[in-house]
Amino acid sequence: MPSSLFSAQQVPALLVLEDGRSFRGISFGATGEAFGEAVFSTGMSGYQETLTDPSYHRQVVVATAPHIGNTGWNDEDDESSRIWVAGYVVRDLSRVRSNWRSNRSLDAELRNQGVVGIAEVDTRALTRHLRERGAMRVGISTVELDPERLLGRVLEAPQMAGANLVADVTVAEPQVTPAVGERRFTVAAIDLGIKDMTPTRMSERGIEVHLLPASVGIDTVRDLAPDGVFFSNGPGDPAAADDAVALLRQVLDAGLPYFGICFGNQIFGRALGFGTYKLKYGHRGINQPVKDLTTNKVEITAHNHGFAVDAPLDAGTPTRWGEARVSHVCLNDQVVEGLELRGTDGELRGFSVQYHPEAAAGPHDAGYLFDRFTEMMAARRDHARAGGEDA
Repeated sequence: MPSSLFSAQQVPALLVLEDGRSFRGISFGATGEAFGEAVFSTGMSGYQETLTDPSYHRQVVVATAPHIGNTGWNDEDDESSRIWVAGYVVRDLSRVRSNWRSNRSLDAELRNQGVVGIAEVDTRALTRHLRERGAMRVGISTVELDPERLLGRVLEAPQMAGANLVADVTVAEPQVTPAVGERRFTVAAIDLGIKDMTPTRMSERGIEVHLLPASVGIDTVRDLAPDGVFFSNGPGDPAAADDAVALLRQVLDAGLPYFGICFGNQIFGRALGFGTYKLKYGHRGINQPVKDLTTNKVEITAHNHGFAVDAPLDAGTPTRWGEARVSHVCLNDQVVEGLELRGTDGELRGFSVQYHPEAAAGPHDAGYLFDRFTEMMAARRDHARAGGEDA
């Protein structure tokens, strides 16, 4: 068993999966109970960004890296206003925080926000179990230490399949991130659970980002006269997000350039007529290899998704807006990692990726996708001016 962080008072904790397998450990963060879907993340760094990613809403994250907490917690790296994970599972919680940017410990921040954690768990065995059996419901408790009784509570928890969680994570009111330097473009960003780094990456490229609640209609989008529309990442089952699909189809009908990330890729797939499905255990981490089929380059990318688009890898699909085609694939398992839509003139009208080019945390291999978005908006503006229309 890993060396303990707690030399004085050790509070026992219990983890039980829905198939009955259990693990005992030591509590950290808040005491109490947490229920959700057990998933594992393979990132060796960036736990603060992971825990504050709204896409992890209602999930209990298992860290595969054995040593967690050494960089503590700071006030700059949050990807939203709060921690979204339902619970956190680690093997060895660091006894000290040793980063100069740290303001407090991971343990203290989870405790402050009421998030239950369990340490001194054999996370290698737990991860192998989830890889073999698939993501499943789980419970963590410091108050119920009988596995059979806690299992009964786990089986009462809702499934992730069929869950529409967008309303839980979207902004209540519109927000604006101004462009850095000269404003070149205006983008309407639909918040399905966005990470803060995404509008930051856009603003660095001269984009003024108007972050809108997921409940807005097409008239609100049109009133902004945007150069493009963006749909963000987010939690839940894309098959349940019918309102977002309907809005995106109206965006495409309006001829507005489109860019989507993660959940925004799944919504794009549905809007184009493809189905979605739940992956066995998903892709979560910052080391996933993806091939861009338009350039044949391989990128190491950051992922967080449990659902994927079901689209043919080797053929285009006609839609009423043009031809849709898979643009990126995961080299580990050939899962669709991106889509693009081209009009009858061959011009790019919209594209999306299943992973996270904003890289918070993660590698910067895919940062060019934000440039691709600006190029697409610039091409549309040039085309409109050439035709004598307002840009």
